[in-house]
Amino acid sequence: MKEITKEVYLKWYEDMLFWRKFEDKLAAVYIQQKVRGFLHLYNGQEAVLAGSLHAMDLTKDRMITAYRNHVQPIGMGEDPKRVMAELYGKSTGTSGGNGGSMHIFSKEHRFYGGHGIVGGQIPLGAGLAFGDKYFKRDSVTLCYMGDGAVRQGSLHETFNLAMLWQLPVVFICENNGYAMGTSVERTANHQEIWKLGLGYEMPCGPVDGMDPVSVASEVSKAVERARSGGGPTFLEMKTYRYRGHSMSDAQHYRTKKEVEEYRKIDPITQVLDVIKKEKYASDDEIKTIDKRVKDLVKECEQFAEDSDFPALDQMYDTVYEQEDYPFIKHKL
Repeated sequence: MKEITKEVYLKWYEDMLFWRKFEDKLAAVYIQQKVRGFLHLYNGQEAVLAGSLHAMDLTKDRMITAYRNHVQPIGMGEDPKRVMAELYGKSTGTSGGNGGSMHIFSKEHRFYGGHGIVGGQIPLGAGLAFGDKYFKRDSVTLCYMGDGAVRQGSLHETFNLAMLWQLPVVFICENNGYAMGTSVERTANHQEIWKLGLGYEMPCGPVDGMDPVSVASEVSKAVERARSGGGPTFLEMKTYRYRGHSMSDAQHYRTKKEVEEYRKIDPITQVLDVIKKEKYASDDEIKTIDKRVKDLVKECEQFAEDSDFPALDQMYDTVYEQEDYPFIKHKL
């Protein structure tokens, strides 16, 4: 694993804080109906992404996930202003305002969505890895899913082929405990999701998904295994989301006390505690980071507010084009 230095801790703190505040702003503008449709927030799960990014080679590795997908492309290198604009449905967004919250995509930064079909990204992640192996590219795909998606048959079909073909893919279940609103213990006769990998003799195991160090360590091993030809790994990140499944979730399935207990092990707080303990930054330097984060969130909001909505005729330019179509030609 790459060394976890002072600089890494400071980056983790700034990145995770920005992701949290970025989505807090999304929640606020959603209530104002500036962001429409569904909105699934990542608050509480940031350590999974921070640790994973530390293990990846962002010049060639790929990432694909479900619809809780706003901060991942930012971590991969996408401009957060464009992500915010996409959520607003503006033409300056990552997909010209056509994708929205559940379908963020950035081919340039090797982030392949953003998928609204539960478990739909699992075979696609294996497909990306198949392409890399077929063309002998030295890349690894990280494929994320929620604890609800592991009940889909597509996971088992994909695990079987991924092991058969020894694909360079790391499957990561972000187990936040409740899927949409049903606890893991009510959906299966066992609660150790990682054990699903045992049926395919796939290397697998549980990880503390609230600690970016633990995540970085285990994902690094899995990425190295995949890159060296050792095939796939299945990791269960035991994490927690502080907000509902989506903004419309009343959260009757859990208590406020439970949420507060998990806030005591908030990944951002854990990283900040290390920074203070090791004296990696002074109080003034931490305040400077906090202000930088606040200013960037404001900049993203202003960019989205000031951007135009797509022209109405753009809808004709974002479907397939056949060469002999005798009517309107595409402009894009």
